[in-house]
Amino acid sequence: DALLCVCNIIGSGIFISPKGVLEHSGSVGLALIVWVLGGCIAALGSLCYAELGVTIPKSGGDYSYVTEIFGGLVGFLLLWSAVLIMYPTTLAVIALTFSNYVLQPVFPDCLPPYMATRLLSTVCLLFLTWVNCSSVRLATRIQDVFTVGKLAALGLIIVVGLVQICKGNYEGLTPQVAFEFSRTPSVGQVALAFLQASFAFSGWNFLNYVTEEVVEPRRNLPRAIYISIPLVTFVYTLTNIAYFSAMSPEELLSSNAVAVTFGEKLLGMFSVIMPISVALSTFGGINGYLFTSSRLCFSGAREGHLPSLLAMIHFKNCTPIPALLCCCTATIVILCIGETHNLINYVSFINYLSYGVTIAGLLYYRWKKPKLYRPIKVNLLVPVSYLLFWALLLGFSLYSEPVVCGVGLVIMLTGVPVYFLGVHWKTKPKCIYDFIESATYVAQRLCFVVFPQFDPIEISPIEEWPNKSSDTLSGNS
Repeated sequence: DALLCVCNIIGSGIFISPKGVLEHSGSVGLALIVWVLGGCIAALGSLCYAELGVTIPKSGGDYSYVTEIFGGLVGFLLLWSAVLIMYPTTLAVIALTFSNYVLQPVFPDCLPPYMATRLLSTVCLLFLTWVNCSSVRLATRIQDVFTVGKLAALGLIIVVGLVQICKGNYEGLTPQVAFEFSRTPSVGQVALAFLQASFAFSGWNFLNYVTEEVVEPRRNLPRAIYISIPLVTFVYTLTNIAYFSAMSPEELLSSNAVAVTFGEKLLGMFSVIMPISVALSTFGGINGYLFTSSRLCFSGAREGHLPSLLAMIHFKNCTPIPALLCCCTATIVILCIGETHNLINYVSFINYLSYGVTIAGLLYYRWKKPKLYRPIKVNLLVPVSYLLFWALLLGFSLYSEPVVCGVGLVIMLTGVPVYFLGVHWKTKPKCIYDFIESATYVAQRLCFVVFPQFDPIEISPIEEWPNKSSDTLSGNS
C-alpha cells in the first residue's frame, strides 16, 4: 500500500514544479523550505484522511466523505470538478510529459512536433487503459516495477548531486547565497509557490479512493502515510538540492526540461538516461491516476450521481471497464484541446479547495455524530492547523491570481445546474429513461459488464458505537 501511494505521488511533478516553485519563491533557500513544508502539509492532510477512511469505509475519497457528511450537492460538485477537470487534465499533463521526454532524444535541437507528442500520449493512455481493464493484479505489478524504476532514477540524480557537493560545488546552497532574493516575494507569490509544489505532492490521498480494496485499512492506512509522505518529501528535497548543486537559479529558470539540463551538465554521454528515467516515472504515474480516477467514477455512479453503467464491472475480471473508458476518453479530449499546462493552476486550486472542504467535513462530522465509532481519531490540532494553512493559501492565491483561481471556481459551480437537471430532477419524461436504458443495455453487451453481486457498504452500514474507545494517531482530542 505504501508503495502504491509513493508511486501515485511521484510522477511528472518533480520534473515540472521545481521551476515554478523557484520562480515564485524568488530564492533557492525559500524554495527548499517550500518543498519541506509542502510535505508537512501533505502529512497533516493524510492523517485527517486516514480518520475519514476508516470512519466512512467507502472508496471514492473526498467525494464519498463529502457526500456522506454534507449531502448530494456538495459531493456532486467535487465529483464534477474531479471528473471534468482535475483527473483528465492531470493525466494529460503527465502523458504529455512522458511523450516529450521520450521524444527529446529524437529531436535534440528543437521541441518535439505537436502531433507526435499527442499521438504518443494517446497510445500510452490506450495501452494502460487496456492493462487496467484486463487485470487489477497486472496494473498493480506495473505500479511496483515503475515505482522502483522512478526511485532509482531520482536516486541517480541525488547521488550525482551529492558527489558534486562533496567536490565542493555547493556555493549556491550556502545560506548567504541561497537566500539572495532576485526579487522580494510577496505573500501571494509564496502562496503560488506552495500551489506549484502541491502539484508534485498530489496523490497523497490515493488510498482513500480504493479504501474497500485495502486489506486491514485500520492498520495499513496509517502505515502507508508514515512511510510514503516522509519518503517522498525526503526524495523531493534532495532532488532539488541536487539540481541546485549543478545549476544556477538562472539556468534552472531558463530550462524547459530541468532533468535533461541536469543530465547534460553532469552525465555527458550518459545524459540520455535522464529522459528515459522521466519517461519511466511518468508511465507509472499515468497508470496510478487511471487506477484512482476510474474508482472515483465507479463510486459516483454507485451513489446515483453518474450513469449507472459506470458502476458496472467486467463479469470475469471484476474491473470497472466503463469507468476506465470514460476517464481515458476525457483525457484524450483534453489532449486534443491542448494547452493543458495552463490548467495546472486551476487543478491545484480546485484540489486544495476540495481538500479543505473534506477536512472541514471531518470537524463537522465529529460535532454531528460524536458517538460514532472511529478506529482512528487524530488530535484536533491536526485538522485545525491544516484548515488555517488552507484558508491563508487559497485567500492569497485568489488575491494574486484572481482570473486563474476564479475560473477554477466557475468550473466547479457549473455543476450546480447539472446536478439539479441530471440528479435531483426525478420526474423526467419517459422517453429519456427509455433512451438511457437502451444505451446502458448496448454498452453492457459491448463491455461484458454487470452490476456487482453485492455491495459491502450496504451490508456493513456506518453505525454508532457509543461504548468503544478510539485509537489515536496524534493524541486524544
